[in-house]
Amino acid sequence: MNTTDWIGSAAATLTTTAFIPQAWKVWRTRHTADISLGMYTMFTLGVALWLAYGILLESWPIMIANSITLLLAGTVLLMKIKFG
Repeated sequence: MNTTDWIGSAAATLTTTAFIPQAWKVWRTRHTADISLGMYTMFTLGVALWLAYGILLESWPIMIANSITLLLAGTVLLMKIKFG
């Protein structure tokens, strides 16, 4: 793996796993008052488009990272809608 691949892998890992603490906290507390519905809606749609882009490019790193991020951000978005 070359330097570019290492940097891309590190970036994908960090930006994807960054959503785990938020999703876990919302799941545990059911508290979503301080989460912006607009931001999470736009972000989740953006991640879905990144996933589509990765699929069109047949780029596994983009597809894997954005699939996981979409799952995590989508979970927070659904909990925001459900718990208000």
